[in-house]
Amino acid sequence: MEPDRPSGLSTAALVAIACNTCVAFLLLLLCLILYRACRVPSCPDSLAVLAQREPEAQQMNEHNYLLTS
Repeated sequence: MEPDRPSGLSTAALVAIACNTCVAFLLLLLCLILYRACRVPSCPDSLAVLAQREPEAQQMNEHNYLLTS
């Protein structure tokens, strides 16, 4: 009787290949999540500080900061 698998791979080898494929997919998913997380700023206010603003708006924010601190 010949085995059903013509390549001659054992069951353990096929299970290892399947597990490695799942791990590779999960690593790819993790890299994608990290890439997207690094693109989005964690605090929108820090992005606003870097942007150019009008002087009146900047003074208003400084005033609000002084009131809250």
